[in-house]
Amino acid sequence: MPTRVALIALCLVACLACRGDEPDPGSIQGAQRPAARRHALAGAEAEAGRALASHAGSTVGKRILFGDLHVHTTYSIDAFIYALPIFAGEGAHPPADACDFARYCSQLDFFSLNDHAEALTPAMWSTTKQSLRECNERAGDPADPDLVAFVGWEWTQVGATPKTHYGHKNVIFPGLAENELPRRPISALEHDVMNRAKGLWFLPALQPLRYVGLRAYADFLWLVQQLSTLPSCERGIDTRELPDDCRENAPTPGELFEKLAQWGFETIVIPHGLAWGVHAPQGGNLDVQLARAQHDPERQILIETFSGHGNSEEFRDVPEYEVDASGERVCPEPSATYLPCCWRAGELVRARCGELPAEECERRVQEAQRFVMKSGTKPHWVVPDASEEDWLDCDQCRDCFKPALTLRPGMSAQYAAAISNFDEPDADGRPLRFRWGFIASSDNHSGRPGTGYKQYARLEMTDARGAASEANAHRISRIAKGTADDPQRANEVIPGPPGFRQLFDVERGASFMYPGGLVAVHAEGRGRRDIWDALERREVYATSGPRILLWFDLRNGPDGSAPMGSSVSLREVPRFSVRAIGSFVQQPGCPAESEQALSPERLAYLCHGQCYNPGDARHRIEKIEVVRIRPQAHAGETVAPLIEDPWQVFECPANPAGCSIEFEDPSFLAAGRDAVYYVRALQEPTPAVNGANLRTQFDADGRAIQVTPCYGDPRTPPDDDCLAPVAERAWSSPIYVDTPRPSRGAR
Repeated sequence: MPTRVALIALCLVACLACRGDEPDPGSIQGAQRPAARRHALAGAEAEAGRALASHAGSTVGKRILFGDLHVHTTYSIDAFIYALPIFAGEGAHPPADACDFARYCSQLDFFSLNDHAEALTPAMWSTTKQSLRECNERAGDPADPDLVAFVGWEWTQVGATPKTHYGHKNVIFPGLAENELPRRPISALEHDVMNRAKGLWFLPALQPLRYVGLRAYADFLWLVQQLSTLPSCERGIDTRELPDDCRENAPTPGELFEKLAQWGFETIVIPHGLAWGVHAPQGGNLDVQLARAQHDPERQILIETFSGHGNSEEFRDVPEYEVDASGERVCPEPSATYLPCCWRAGELVRARCGELPAEECERRVQEAQRFVMKSGTKPHWVVPDASEEDWLDCDQCRDCFKPALTLRPGMSAQYAAAISNFDEPDADGRPLRFRWGFIASSDNHSGRPGTGYKQYARLEMTDARGAASEANAHRISRIAKGTADDPQRANEVIPGPPGFRQLFDVERGASFMYPGGLVAVHAEGRGRRDIWDALERREVYATSGPRILLWFDLRNGPDGSAPMGSSVSLREVPRFSVRAIGSFVQQPGCPAESEQALSPERLAYLCHGQCYNPGDARHRIEKIEVVRIRPQAHAGETVAPLIEDPWQVFECPANPAGCSIEFEDPSFLAAGRDAVYYVRALQEPTPAVNGANLRTQFDADGRAIQVTPCYGDPRTPPDDDCLAPVAERAWSSPIYVDTPRPSRGAR
């Protein structure tokens, strides 16, 4: 017996001695891009802009640069999970991959890494910064670099109720030197959340998995162990006085802004993905954030309106649920444009009633509806054995451009521009409002900035994920959604904080993943400071991926022409001009400079045979849409009528040189209220990954009768990119035009 005990003890010691390694940052391979090619492309764009210019606007002399300010590597724990073999993952994509991809696959001008702060260990934060410094060292002249890399993190907050949900925000800094950056990222975790990790004491004993062909899983478990043992920073202490090796938490935006202010660095905070129902609970809205305690208008100046996870721009006046006279939630009936999931859940249960009495069947239908309306972000867990096809296209926006999964209208960019807080006016008596510039990015989770240059390789260039086999898909679905207690009735789902189970719920969103968007800046030059200054001026715009050129100016601002992103006070009819030029038609393959810079193996692994490779022809701009929003002028004013989308539409001539229009708002003075204007430039339709989403079929009465999801697992062939024609587009930042305020003392 003593010998047996000794052997067991020896085995345990050996297991505990097994350890993983901090994730490797990778090795950057590509050198600086050839300047001649880069300058030639910049010259062609500048010449196209000058040829279309109808006036000497404020953007003359500035150049348009394209970037991606939202990129994850497998340092993000969700990206790490989706890189595992169970999801047919490609394996690790460390920070070095992002540098080589941005330089030679997508050929961007700038990008930022923003891995989730909640899973960044101190060592990973340190190696991320160092890798980006190495990326910048290859960029050449700081005044004319081929690529500028920024760094930050994602603050990833999810609340179970509308009053506690704030959503996700990217935090970005202008510098890369150690004295220009915080020593720790700041997470959105609750202060005591890691108390749950006490049950993970057994993780070290699983490390021998790496010696039986399961190294990737052992590495993941080792990372979880590192995160579970990382101590939380002490609360109530200035962030600059905390040790480096602790997890710093800020569960609310107000706490995040307070800590950023303590560091004292220039910072831009960019909300993103706010309107995604996969994170935001039913009934979520931005009113809870429009308060000085939760909003810093000096730092939070931009919003990501589009990414590879869909469009968060558009508001739709659709009821997620209704409230009756007693205050209870009531499921709305379907309409020609919207099928509520609560209604669909009731119909799924009704079809299972069998020989139940009619009254009992109806009771179960209403029970299913109630459960969905209280399920938060997981309505499909209420009937867990129902397939994705069974749910049809419930809760989806049918007429949105590249919609996000399960739109939350109250979290959209248009809603943000329409609301006002009259309880916290500024010094001039104007209500507090969001005044955000519009950007897009990729939110890519495989270290690939700027994936939207071509519509190809759906499973590599988007975040669509699925199991390695169809059998595993069903197992993974059961892990996520569980099983039905009684197949004839619905399961109650209690909303709560997100966990690992939710990360396994991938198929519901696979049809709503796209190659990513881009942020464009009107900058004075190519340098780091030039780009940062343009971001701070909000002289930026968003594209759905193509490099559309866009200018939007207020012609008669108080100080002359004012560019997109401006805020002005005007005593006359506002007059605007728009110029838009379509993106270059892409040639197949990669240019010679990419083939010479990266090894064939690395080029194939990162770019999958396709790079940004423009020809001489351009896509045609078909039309310009103008959106006007008149923010709330009094408390409680209904929002929907304030959002005029589109307010005006201008058809463009068939001119490959671009489209130029002018318009004015003659009703501005008579209305006597502030207004927000922005434009969309729409290209001619071209095939796009997941362009038709669930590929819904309707009957003669407009009811959804069948969907054909674009799966991430083998139910959809991996070489099927699920292409359908869409009008790719660019969105300008708004121009905020205020009516003059009465002078102090005036009556």
